[in-house]
Amino acid sequence: MSGDLVFYEKPGCIGNQRQRALLRARGITLDVRDLLSADWSEQELRRFFGSIPIRDWFNQSAPAVKSGDVDIGDCSESEALRLMLQDPILIRRPLLQIGDIFQSGFVDGPVLTALGVSLHPGHDMQSCPMDDASPRCGEPT
Repeated sequence: MSGDLVFYEKPGCIGNQRQRALLRARGITLDVRDLLSADWSEQELRRFFGSIPIRDWFNQSAPAVKSGDVDIGDCSESEALRLMLQDPILIRRPLLQIGDIFQSGFVDGPVLTALGVSLHPGHDMQSCPMDDASPRCGEPT
């Protein structure tokens, strides 16, 4: 598949840095964009989630998810999108797009498949390597 991969990330995220490095090492050209400052509409954001369960749309490392303040097991589609538009740190990242193919998260999925990238089982490229750090993702410094 030709064309740049649009890679929406949280600037400074160590996990996203590792993911970008893996893609670039495979010769993939990236158009890196700031997930947190993008001007999303519900319709634009929704494209990235395809048919995956709503709970998998969320960043499991987001403080509001980890604390239980956001109940991802009980969200409707419209509620999930509303919450994510209010607080983009809730969005599972990266958001990936190549042409008209979209996906959320650095997991085996339609975009990585289109790029010929398969992830090794047991090699987690999605979880936050800073989960035990302070401050955590989304907390003020």
